[in-house]
Amino acid sequence: MKFVVLALFVAGAYGCGLPTFPPIITRVVGGEDVRENSWPWQVSLQYQSGSSFHHTCGATLISSQWVMTAAHCISSRNTYRVYLGKHNLKNNNEEGSMALTPAKIIVHENWDSYRIRNDIALIKLQSPVTFSDSIMAACLPDSGIVLPHNAPCYVTGWGRLWTGGPIADVLQQALLPVVSHANCTKPDWWGSLVTSSMVCAGGNGDLASCNGDSGGPLNCQNSDGSWDVHGVVSFGSSMGCNYPKKPSVFTRVSAYISWINNVMTSN
Repeated sequence: MKFVVLALFVAGAYGCGLPTFPPIITRVVGGEDVRENSWPWQVSLQYQSGSSFHHTCGATLISSQWVMTAAHCISSRNTYRVYLGKHNLKNNNEEGSMALTPAKIIVHENWDSYRIRNDIALIKLQSPVTFSDSIMAACLPDSGIVLPHNAPCYVTGWGRLWTGGPIADVLQQALLPVVSHANCTKPDWWGSLVTSSMVCAGGNGDLASCNGDSGGPLNCQNSDGSWDVHGVVSFGSSMGCNYPKKPSVFTRVSAYISWINNVMTSN
């Protein structure tokens, strides 16, 4: 059986969603440093301030020339770069990493910042990247798929380690089980703020995405070992990142497959 699994990962080399170095996933409550290059589609979206660039949001590489993030991460006032293959934000000389300038940024035309609707954007790179052990595209789910309650997914990012705390230097991963739409929209949970185009995960009061994780992926594993990105980190509770009954809320990627395909083919 070991040979079958090994063959699966080798055959999927540089295809979508199959890292050369699979993540070491646990069911431990609490974020943890990731295995290097185990989430090779994770992107650090950075904005320019003076002569320096600073991490502002996560993002996901979804093809050789396109990156997906949250609409709320994008401001027309900022100059951005997309950093691929990153592990430690403090290390400017990581082998296999590269910083690229966007060719164009397309925010969803119906992005509603007041009600937090259609919180998704795509970034086109100036030229296609060559996939490697450290840079690879994630798979996207089929259109319309809705994950079941308690499906085990992982949020990854360099967001704040706790409410009000510092952002992480090393990429973090955390298990966030999916919360069904029926549960997430209960009055004492998120109520009507959450729509069917969103997916909730977490909410046990122990673990959540946090500031700086925005735009990053909710990674969910398929039966063949590959990973689909089912969510884009959108919002959490103003009462704190790990507030009970206020799970992290993600833009549900499977609700936007047609939009993603249309943007990529027409740009």
